[in-house]
Amino acid sequence: MDSGSADSALSQAAARSADVGSSGAAAPSGNLYDLFASRFAANGAAACLILEDGAVISYAKLADDVGRLASLLVGRGVTPGDRVMAQAPKSAAYLMLYLATLKAGGVFVPLNSAYTSAEMDYFRADAEPALFVDQPEALLAEASKQRPLGQSVAREAQDIAVLIYTSGTTGQPKGAMLSHGALATNALGLIDAWAFTPDDVLLHALPVFHAHGLLIATHCALLTGSAMLWLAKFDVDAVLGQLGRATVMMGVPTFYTRLLAEPRFTRSAAMNVRVFISGSAPLLDATFETFEERTGKRILERYGMSESMVIASNPLTGERLAGTVGYAVAGTEIRVDCAEGDAGPIQIRGPSVFSGYWRKPDKTAEDMTADGFFVTGDVGELDADGCLRISGRAKDLIISGGYNVYPKEVELALDAMEGIEESAVIGVPHPDFGEAVVALAIGRGDEAEVLAHLRERLARFKCPKRIIFVDELPRNAMGKVQKNLLRTAYVDCLAEPQEGA
Repeated sequence: MDSGSADSALSQAAARSADVGSSGAAAPSGNLYDLFASRFAANGAAACLILEDGAVISYAKLADDVGRLASLLVGRGVTPGDRVMAQAPKSAAYLMLYLATLKAGGVFVPLNSAYTSAEMDYFRADAEPALFVDQPEALLAEASKQRPLGQSVAREAQDIAVLIYTSGTTGQPKGAMLSHGALATNALGLIDAWAFTPDDVLLHALPVFHAHGLLIATHCALLTGSAMLWLAKFDVDAVLGQLGRATVMMGVPTFYTRLLAEPRFTRSAAMNVRVFISGSAPLLDATFETFEERTGKRILERYGMSESMVIASNPLTGERLAGTVGYAVAGTEIRVDCAEGDAGPIQIRGPSVFSGYWRKPDKTAEDMTADGFFVTGDVGELDADGCLRISGRAKDLIISGGYNVYPKEVELALDAMEGIEESAVIGVPHPDFGEAVVALAIGRGDEAEVLAHLRERLARFKCPKRIIFVDELPRNAMGKVQKNLLRTAYVDCLAEPQEGA
């Protein structure tokens, strides 16, 4: 990422603070937390988090708790650039830990709470955290005795703020390095694109170990002084109970299919929400159309990834078309490497793009073009007006319920099991998750036992819904397994939700 662009984004952010009701104080450094803090001052008494039990955490309370927690981190020896790793359930304390890590100059490393101990061994070895936190509430209680850290630890815009892991095609997850400037640039673009104001109330039912929930949804609220209805997880009853208080909802397609399956989700229930935003997985045309029929509102679909946050978004005002993900967000260039009008590899460039993969310079270089574009691994089409349609994935990726699953990681776990000679993992349609994991295996074994074995080694969302034993796998002339044929042959194998889904 161009450091000049990042510096400019943070400078512009401070200058624009009056637009969202801030005090106008400029950030003393490139630290992203200072950008947040410049907005907190004028919104001190306003609600930041509205918890499920009715408790309210104001922006002033948030800033005070974050300051105390940042003092504790510094006292624990966290220095600029040190990693603070978190694996814990969603909570207000988790969000405060993230912000305190930024203020203390550290690098936040959020990890899925479903990861097994075996998976965590890899992350710990790779990131080498100075501090690992699995109970942020306990840390916050300890920090209550601290004097709040006054000034944030100075960081430059190009310094890394967050290390977020994405699954790897080789079976080893890669840490995407996101700088303070990149996150600021993307958040400011989204505030404009989605017209966030201090009057908005965001229904936040997303997980916070994921970029969508932690770095997209919360940033839009924090930078505008909006309130967040803070739900521990997506639950239909809880969402319907809060929806009338919200003006914005962000979710994955699974959220919307589950709402549509509930008769209580009516036009009246959705009336107060000015925009429903969907991302992290493809939204089916049928979901888009049924949602509009039911509520009279069109879901705003956007396209993003951990390496760059939101890349493209359908317009807030103007036509939103089913099957499209809209136009490049401010500052981002999108190109499709093919003849005009054809589908081809999607490539992106701009100040929001990540700085590279943690300790994997060769992999970073492999995914970058000579002129600085990042090769996303997705395939799509750009129309004459610049509207993007995603038509497939060049990389062997499965997106199940908004979570990325790389088949290679699951195949390695399967192939290591006694009795299994070879496996091929594919994604097939699922009525709830959009896409689900299915494994075809050559060998012998009991399906239930194999699944139980995998659940001890892989996060639940990565585990196949089915293990189907076969005599052979289809191959091309070079001996490569033809997964496209498997996806066609087993397209209906999960037509009905499986037990435990």
